[in-house]
Amino acid sequence: MADSHIPLDVVKTNLVDIDIRHSLDADIKGICQLYSQPSCYRETLQQPFPSLQLWQKRLMDLPENFYSLVAIRDGEVVGQIGMEVFSNPRRKHVANIGMAVHEAYRGIGIASALLDTMVSLAQNWLAVRRIELEVYTDNHLAISLYKKHGFVIEGEMREYAFRDGEYIDAFLMANVRD
Repeated sequence: MADSHIPLDVVKTNLVDIDIRHSLDADIKGICQLYSQPSCYRETLQQPFPSLQLWQKRLMDLPENFYSLVAIRDGEVVGQIGMEVFSNPRRKHVANIGMAVHEAYRGIGIASALLDTMVSLAQNWLAVRRIELEVYTDNHLAISLYKKHGFVIEGEMREYAFRDGEYIDAFLMANVRD
């Protein structure tokens, strides 16, 4: 897990030349390009052919309970993770996350570094005890990654989303801090 004492403006990882930090308005074009990749929109709830204006609307002036971190390599966005901390008084201890990693940079630990950093932010600074996510049941690599980081499958949602012309099931996974 990322060191809870490191400020989150830039977290150095064990990966060569990868920095993780809060996303900036200047990163929005790179985030849009990231989610334009077929596997990134296929494995998330994003749509093909995202518009830059849509991403600008989503990420400029984020509300206080939304967080967006990026992984940067050579000035390029190579990964992004977003988190919403729920504002309902009875669910303020809960957050939901979603993420994507650039297709050319998979398998080198970027997803793990993003996840570690966001979990550290949530648990060590925002008093979040429960982090939830949804993952398609056929996304075995992501499920394995989440399990490695303490997430457990709590249930299966049938016909959760429409993808590639058919309905697909998803698991609800959560990491609950003891």
